Amino acid sequence: MAGKALYLGPRLKKLRRELGLTQANMADDLEISPSYIALMERNQRPVTAEMLIKLATTYRIDVGTLADEDADETAVRLQGALRDPIFADIAIEPLDIQDIATSYPGMAEALLRLHTAFGEEQLALAERRDTGEGVADSAPGASDPVGEARAFLAARRNCFPELDDSASAAARELDSYEAMRDHLAENHQLELRLTDDGLLQGALRWHDYHRRRIYIAERLDYAGRRFQAALQIAILEQDQVIGGIIAEGRIASEDGKRLIRRALQSYWAAALLMPHRAFARAAKELGYDVEALCSRFLVSFEQAAHRLTTLQRPGEEGVPFFFLRVDRAGNVSKRLDGAGFPFARHGGACPLWNVHHTFERPGEVDAQLIELPDGERYVSIARTVRGGGGGVGAASVTRSVAIACSATHLDRLAYAASLQGHDPMPIGVACRLCHRPRCIARSAPPMGREIVPARFRESGVPFDFSME
Repeated sequence: MAGKALYLGPRLKKLRRELGLTQANMADDLEISPSYIALMERNQRPVTAEMLIKLATTYRIDVGTLADEDADETAVRLQGALRDPIFADIAIEPLDIQDIATSYPGMAEALLRLHTAFGEEQLALAERRDTGEGVADSAPGASDPVGEARAFLAARRNCFPELDDSASAAARELDSYEAMRDHLAENHQLELRLTDDGLLQGALRWHDYHRRRIYIAERLDYAGRRFQAALQIAILEQDQVIGGIIAEGRIASEDGKRLIRRALQSYWAAALLMPHRAFARAAKELGYDVEALCSRFLVSFEQAAHRLTTLQRPGEEGVPFFFLRVDRAGNVSKRLDGAGFPFARHGGACPLWNVHHTFERPGEVDAQLIELPDGERYVSIARTVRGGGGGVGAASVTRSVAIACSATHLDRLAYAASLQGHDPMPIGVACRLCHRPRCIARSAPPMGREIVPARFRESGVPFDFSME
């Protein structure tokens, strides 16, 4: 039986360009016509075994170098994109997807970029609708760089494999604060020093350009010092990669671009401290126990929780988590949507959610099963974290951090035992959108409901409203 024909068009073209050859040059080398080279590059002719041998001997290459290392990952990304409901009525076989990724990588990348842009647009529209802005306003996020940055990250599920790969490669050598200090000295002629607030004036890190020094606040613990050193390396060495990622987005404002750049630099720094595959493997092994991950990787609770939201690499997905950080007043200072939860656009408004209760027990991890009005259930893991401090009179702030995932993943979590048999806590996305009539914590009546006069009966809830 004849073997399957081998088409290597894009890879053959890539090889030719890497060698700096024209089609005519390669044709001369291989003793064939330029038109045949053109046909092979357009996948209109297969590459025969004889031609493979001739390529290997003529250019002294391993035939394996013609393998497309990116094709499998592109195919997985395509499969994920094609699961979007917008494609639900289109039947595309897995083999067809693999063929597209292998034979037409440019078209595959174009489709992936369009799908990502579509996701950004949908998220931006939802953000503007939920904050009361007109849908017909100017460019998405133009007046809201924070919303623009959140939409950019959410559309990509806060996962950037190219940054993970770069950081993992660097982590082989930069596995400690001391190694990062030596790296900065040897590769950038920068001296890394710890110093007090007298010099930093409250900052965590300062690049003194003229003295060729990087100062890091000595009040930071070891995890904080490592992160700041890693962040400085990201700023110095990852600008081109990060710039390429930002260029693929539809960012209207310069402030939005700056926020995204800062987020991606922090992403790389975290990926250096918690290399993707090692961290993903440990997360599964430890049941996504955040404190256990902190101990293993010498990072803070917030760093580990944040990193858990990034484990959505195509084909290697972990539990999809949403991340939220709030202060005592309920102000949201950071949120990352790795799972498409409705919290992403409404913050932590419901006081019944455990992200608000942890202030009563600082430093203790609390696991809670919650249920939204639509019946969807989630697991929420929350704890307080402290920023600042480190000395008498030093300003500090205590915030609460929560990560949440669908309750369908409960059996994969170390927190399952403490939640088994517990009824979920009913919470709302926001009081104006929550129609539960007996909520004692309600701060406003829901939209579209008429307040019932309390002439004959006191219900004990802040707002009595008609359910008709």
